[in-house]
Amino acid sequence: MDPISKAFVAALEQYARREKVPIIAFRKGQRKDDIAAEQRKKFDKGEGVVFIGKAQEKTPVFRTERRRNEKTGVSYSWLVRSTAMVNHFYIYCVDHDFGPFFLKFSTYFPYNVKLCLNGHEYAKQQLVHQGIGFEALDNGVLRCDDPKRLQMICDRLSADKIDALLRKWLRLLPHPYSVSDRKAGYRYQISMLQAEFSLTQVLDRPVTGRVFFEEVIRENLDIGRPSQVQLIFDRRVSRRTPGKFRTRVISDGVVPSLHVDYKNTRIKQYHKEGRALRTETTINNTRDFGIGKLLKNLPALRQVGFRANRRLLDVQKISHDCSIGEDAFDRVVRPIEIERQRASALRFGDPRVQALFAVLVVFSLQLRGFNNRELRALLAPLLGLDPASYPIGRMTYDLRRLRLHGIIERIPHSHRYQLTPEGLRIALFFSRTYARLLRPKLAEIMPQAPPIASSLRAAFDRLNSEIDSCCEVQKLVA
Repeated sequence: MDPISKAFVAALEQYARREKVPIIAFRKGQRKDDIAAEQRKKFDKGEGVVFIGKAQEKTPVFRTERRRNEKTGVSYSWLVRSTAMVNHFYIYCVDHDFGPFFLKFSTYFPYNVKLCLNGHEYAKQQLVHQGIGFEALDNGVLRCDDPKRLQMICDRLSADKIDALLRKWLRLLPHPYSVSDRKAGYRYQISMLQAEFSLTQVLDRPVTGRVFFEEVIRENLDIGRPSQVQLIFDRRVSRRTPGKFRTRVISDGVVPSLHVDYKNTRIKQYHKEGRALRTETTINNTRDFGIGKLLKNLPALRQVGFRANRRLLDVQKISHDCSIGEDAFDRVVRPIEIERQRASALRFGDPRVQALFAVLVVFSLQLRGFNNRELRALLAPLLGLDPASYPIGRMTYDLRRLRLHGIIERIPHSHRYQLTPEGLRIALFFSRTYARLLRPKLAEIMPQAPPIASSLRAAFDRLNSEIDSCCEVQKLVA
């Protein structure tokens, strides 16, 4: 096998010189994807080899060892399965139909090859060829002029097209098997080592989506239990089922992600780039679902992966809709325009707004409502003013913006007002949280406050102490 290995390496190096393709040796700790991204920026062709990467990695191999016949004493060679650190060549290419992908060749027998491609890149290439406008979302699509057509493109990514991609580039690139080897039947056959199936749901209000996803994580920490996992994968789970059944929440910086494990399969759910909810099922062993590894089984595996994504969403639950609360809060604290009538915001921390809400709660039990004078008589003292000198116009202004914000409504055929059902809840919540939660608790944790037996104050003091200790250890200047 040694002459085959040397001939393959020589042919690959000769190909790189002839086609002027750079060969880059990957150093330990380098991210290959980062280097590939930099090289693609320099690549200005529609199709071809971008660069060839070289790295020494551990891989399964067949090796020979010397054995001796016990009867005759004659030594002989014997093939054994083993592992070895051998050179691998990563050939990064751009295909006209599939976009960027790479082939990883082992230089040692049996000369394994890994094909790594991205279905999202295939879809983007097809959208470009068909002249359909779209906006990319890293590993996905954020917006598309023809979503139905995009879905058809994704559905038509078949095993035959993937196999044709491999055959095309094996004809173009040097590889260990010669023409005579291929005629004798020695050919590469694709099996599925890892397959990822994703569902990307783009959010029209990304900030609300982040809050929503954090609530999903908080309320579904038991999703990894066997009873829940068998609902997601439609597989019976018993005590004899191998693997760990668990839910993990992993944070990358400030971005949390939810992970659910089943045998060698993992579902990952996260808030992608702050714009979409991404659900990914990664299958590392097709036999966990009674499916063969050959590429012809891709349609059956697709059904497992995509159904798992959908079933996870069906199983997940959340006790409230985050957007409802956000909408209600925004309608109050931001300026509003109703039928060309504008009203200023009722800001949460504004003393005048808090006084208005506190007075409105007093009138909540009066069936006959209230008028300008009655509201003014209670509001003025809360603001430290004399009711007799409180301007009527200012009170009229406040009544108008309370009405346009939906807090109060005019009683028909009168100059009296009453709280709306929604307005009563907002007035109660805003006034009570400000008076009973925000002000007293903030007073507890401020440095100038006198020491008191408060768990909240103690927690903040410990936090401040830990930060100071960390600065001292790191020798940071205050």
